[in-house]
Amino acid sequence: MNRQILRIAIPSILTNIAVPLLGMADAAIAGHMGSAVFIAAIALGSTFVSMAYWGFGFLRMSTGGLTAQACGEGDMDKCSFLLRRSIVWALIIAGLLLLVHRPLLAVALYFAEATEAVKLAATTYFNIVIWGAPAVLTTSCMSGWFIGMQHAKEPLYIALLQNVLNIILSALLVFGFGWKMEGVALGTLVSQYVGMALATHYAVRLGGIVFRTSTLRISRTDLFDTSFAVANRDIFLRSFCLLAVTTFFTFAGARQGEVVLAANALLMQFFLLFSYMMDGFAYAAEALCGKAFGARRLDEYERTVRALMCWGALLAAIFALLYAAAGSLLIGLLTDVRTVAQAAVAYLPYMAMVPVVSFVAFLCDGIFIGTSQTRQMLQTMLVATATFFAVYYLAPQGWGNNALWTAFLAYLFVRSIVAYWLSNSIAVRKS
Repeated sequence: MNRQILRIAIPSILTNIAVPLLGMADAAIAGHMGSAVFIAAIALGSTFVSMAYWGFGFLRMSTGGLTAQACGEGDMDKCSFLLRRSIVWALIIAGLLLLVHRPLLAVALYFAEATEAVKLAATTYFNIVIWGAPAVLTTSCMSGWFIGMQHAKEPLYIALLQNVLNIILSALLVFGFGWKMEGVALGTLVSQYVGMALATHYAVRLGGIVFRTSTLRISRTDLFDTSFAVANRDIFLRSFCLLAVTTFFTFAGARQGEVVLAANALLMQFFLLFSYMMDGFAYAAEALCGKAFGARRLDEYERTVRALMCWGALLAAIFALLYAAAGSLLIGLLTDVRTVAQAAVAYLPYMAMVPVVSFVAFLCDGIFIGTSQTRQMLQTMLVATATFFAVYYLAPQGWGNNALWTAFLAYLFVRSIVAYWLSNSIAVRKS
């Protein structure tokens, strides 16, 4: 069982780490274009693109969970159908995004605090990269499908190809042809479509896409399947709650001054590092628990959950000790601004507790997705989000940033407790 978990978790962790490099490559190239305007424009433009995509993570999640169950049932035709339906929805959503991307950009620019030069460059970047929406969303669907089919290496290969190609093309267009923002954006756009092409190749090879008219046809009833719509609605609302907490955390820190804001941002990098690790095991939970659920193998399901919890506890202990013992050293590597470093060290004990109180929540999310228990996942997030805001606003007035971190810990702890409790109600019958 441990070998099966690691076979999915390790490539997924590497994929999670590789994905942010796509944005970092653009930022690095912009940093050598001779003006701070280009760096700021990349940051702003990539934020606009992320905002356009953030709510559609359900395409990957619902596809992965349902596919894992169909894989456990041994129904390859259903696996193929689930991917085709997801791709159709991805293309529909991408088409809508392309239709409304200019009004969306206008709204984003209205609220953005930046110079006109930065806004102009960011607009150039966004207006090119947004045309990658069909590639980004369909590749996301296929990545979820690969996880559900117990093939975690394919998303890693796709991410690596995209990153390497993006660096080469963007650097060539910027430094070789002098295209500035257009070159950075076009390099990213082309790499996204090449990544989609590779994903399609893998999907065809694994039988997810069969080019026959009889297999490509999807009825309107299938497209608007009630259970599929409900699952996606639950995941979308859950993502909205997650966004509300993370956005409020940033804004509340900003109200306490730039030093506190910067310190919180540094510490959240530690949280992101831990989340990348745990998401890999959550993907393993999604694939393996979903497969056992679909096959109705209770013993295998329970063994998988126990093994995953052991791995989660081990990683939580390692990261908690790492942050407690070497956190100040890591902060020193991230910044040489003394006031920011001192502030970050002051709140480091909170960060050291985060892995311990949160690992169960990450794993249960994978279990919920794999078994299509999206309602439980939404209920968990609703309770946890309410807890976050209640703790923050009920905290003594003088607590300042301590209140924010206490609320964040409470949010993660409640999310873990409620998720674990609800996960125990998942019924898996023996075959």
